[in-house]
Amino acid sequence: MCHIGAMTASLVSLDPFFEDALALLGPRGLTRDPDLVSPWLTDWRGRFTGEACALASPANVEELSQLVRLCGQHGVPIVPQGGNSGMSGGATPDQTGEALLLSLRRMNRIRDIDIEAGRVTCEAGVVLQTLHEAAEAKDLRFPLTLGGKGSATVGGLISTNAGGSQVLRHGSMRALVLGLEAVLADGQVFSMLTPLKKDNRGFDLKQLLIGSEGTLGIVTAATLRLLPAVTERVVIWAGVSSLPAARALLLHCDAMEGEALEGFEVMPQASIDAVKEHMPAARAPLEGRHAWHVLIEVVADRAGAATLRDRCEAMMADAFEKELLEDAAMSASEAQAEAFWLIRETVPAAERARGPAVQHDISVPVEKMPAFVETTAPMLEAEFPGTEAIAFGHLGDGNVHYHVIAPQVTDGKAWNANEGKAISRRVHDLVTQWGGSISAEHGIGQLKRDELVRLGDPVALHMLRAVKQALDPQGLLNPGKLI
Repeated sequence: MCHIGAMTASLVSLDPFFEDALALLGPRGLTRDPDLVSPWLTDWRGRFTGEACALASPANVEELSQLVRLCGQHGVPIVPQGGNSGMSGGATPDQTGEALLLSLRRMNRIRDIDIEAGRVTCEAGVVLQTLHEAAEAKDLRFPLTLGGKGSATVGGLISTNAGGSQVLRHGSMRALVLGLEAVLADGQVFSMLTPLKKDNRGFDLKQLLIGSEGTLGIVTAATLRLLPAVTERVVIWAGVSSLPAARALLLHCDAMEGEALEGFEVMPQASIDAVKEHMPAARAPLEGRHAWHVLIEVVADRAGAATLRDRCEAMMADAFEKELLEDAAMSASEAQAEAFWLIRETVPAAERARGPAVQHDISVPVEKMPAFVETTAPMLEAEFPGTEAIAFGHLGDGNVHYHVIAPQVTDGKAWNANEGKAISRRVHDLVTQWGGSISAEHGIGQLKRDELVRLGDPVALHMLRAVKQALDPQGLLNPGKLI
């Protein structure tokens, strides 16, 4: 095996590859130093730890193209990695130590921002927060955000078709990519960065690469959609009696003329309690307790900014009259709006702090989500005594994060390996029965690969494998992930 720091027979056999790769990339672009490589061998959640024969960090697409050709000649598998903030182990190598860990973090240039066209061309290693700041400097914005914006990179976001809190209005990453550049398994560079509103030259090949988790090609750059900066926003925190009531409130807000509903998040009271325990300085926006809490964001451009708050107040007054909510608070400042969002963004960390749990990133048709949660949560708690099923997240797009928390007196590792695994299978079975997906926004990676095989449509799986075989016949791109 080709473990870091171990001079084994396999490592010796790869010496010609290392010599060629070092000559290509230089000491800054290729390292086998365990101290430099080890921090990137474990996934963000700490579920998977692998080994790698080296860490490669090419500086540009030309270097990467030549490196991939070298890997093909020597039979070296490649595991691409962006910010290493994924949730499914998709950027973590296996334990054989045979794979080359490929970091795109040096490829971090913003090549161009076209203000008039409303688009940006940037490299895969650009961090999401950096992209936000670059767009804001031009009075524009990139309309996708998530909790890991300080580490997530553009390449990773594209490769996993990331979602976030603004999918309700703007769609996932797939809807925001206008053009793409990628290195294929044979080292060829696929270059289709220039966007065209009309282009009927066969398959939309960039869409094939988006969400493919680095198994078909390595994203190196993209042209992304930008929007005018938000001039005014109002964030509302509401308490409702049930998830169906939250769904009714969503439809009410979405129907208001002239409003841009950008976010609609739901959290049960248990999640709010967990946040207050985890972050004692946090202040709940509402004094009373409610079965469910709803976070609503409405935005306006220059034309509607002056009257946005008045219109939101009228919208919520109408909701009160229709008995769609029990209580509500409206942000009085940008600082308070951020404080509301901080509570929502702290929910995952607060849930983790409660102890062992199995987390599920699932989706069902939007209109079925309230019934799905209300039906399956008590079912799971009955089938697995002592557990607590918690759902929170993006109700507006049918995606909620569905956690099942272990009983308090539990050996976490043993519980996860046994009962936790059984719970996940049961959740995935239920999601499939309801016509949903076992992965809404975090990808398949290695975490859900076997479950995709077990539950996926056979025809769809056949097509996935056929495409993989056609584009990566040696199977060197991110082996063991997705398919």
